[in-house]
Amino acid sequence: MLHYLEVRGGILNKQSNTINLNDPSLLSSRQACQEWGINDSTLRKRINDFPEGTIRKFGSSWVVTREGMLAVFGQPKMK
Repeated sequence: MLHYLEVRGGILNKQSNTINLNDPSLLSSRQACQEWGINDSTLRKRINDFPEGTIRKFGSSWVVTREGMLAVFGQPKMK
């Protein structure tokens, strides 16, 4: 059920082989819901619809990629 964050694009620092947690393509579920204009519960109900590696739970918080949000919800509603 739980998908793991896929490391690709600008998220991976190839020189140090580390993940850049400051990459703007990584969003907290709260940030993503605000940008897409959806409720937290809407995102939670669609967890299994996210492509593998685009969403992960850390403790009690979900982290999603913009790629995953685009795949599940389309273009953001709010900018």
